[in-house]
Amino acid sequence: MPYPGRGHINPLMNLCNELASKSDNILITFVVTEEWLSFIGSERKAGKIRFRCIPNVVPSELVRASDMIGFLEAVWTKMEAPFEQLLVELELPPTLIIADTHLFWAVSVGNRRNIPVASFWPMSTTMFSVFHHFHLFQEKGHFPVDLLDNENELVDYIPGVSSTRLLDLPGFNGGIYPLILKRILGCVSWAGKANYLLLPSIYALESQTIDALKAELSLSIYTVGPSIPYLDLSHGDKDDCLQWLDRQPSNSVLYVSMGSFLSVSNVQMEEITAGLQDSGVRFLLVAREGSWKLEVEAWVWG
Repeated sequence: MPYPGRGHINPLMNLCNELASKSDNILITFVVTEEWLSFIGSERKAGKIRFRCIPNVVPSELVRASDMIGFLEAVWTKMEAPFEQLLVELELPPTLIIADTHLFWAVSVGNRRNIPVASFWPMSTTMFSVFHHFHLFQEKGHFPVDLLDNENELVDYIPGVSSTRLLDLPGFNGGIYPLILKRILGCVSWAGKANYLLLPSIYALESQTIDALKAELSLSIYTVGPSIPYLDLSHGDKDDCLQWLDRQPSNSVLYVSMGSFLSVSNVQMEEITAGLQDSGVRFLLVAREGSWKLEVEAWVWG
């Protein structure tokens, strides 16, 4: 059960694909809203992975950016009941629930149904650890804090996390509303009550952070590797982009991506790209096909 957003659905789907490729004796039911089922209809899998949907109890993906708090409240309060009802209706009783960490209520559903729950955190282990230890910021007087005077102050007390500027930490850079931050911290806390925690990382990359979490949390923690469709990378664009990057000086290219969440009009995007071009800075702009009508034919790799 993924959180209803592309940046959450894709990683969990990639994990399911990996699980399906490792065993013949497995059946995965991937649960999404009716709207999301229509979005990914052409990508539906056969055989070991099947799709089931719950009603559209959350605002449309097409407008969620205009009322993010309302969208999140719907995710946290309206999805639990239809998801649990779906479990009742499945032909085969589930033996494990894998749910996005942001869907904290899945732990309660599993407890009521006597089904083990694996909490899937779709971001870095370090980011999970920062939220898990957020109380330390308050104890050290770093939250709430005025970043104008303290943005370069270093935080070196998060177990397993190297020294980091306050400004670079999630929750401090103004990107998370206080209410949303409070809810996210609650979701991370609930993850500790699951049976398993799945992290899309490799132990060698974040070993100290992973070891610190294992020492504190009583649940089993597994690193499942990067949840990206790396097996399909060979089917992507030509090598022009990589060849161009290889020719640039180190740390000289600005990466720009609006992702799948932000809504930017064509006029706004034209302003952004005009500013990038006029700046003289080397940049790599990534856009989903059909996102904007950009006049890129005249652009060159240079």
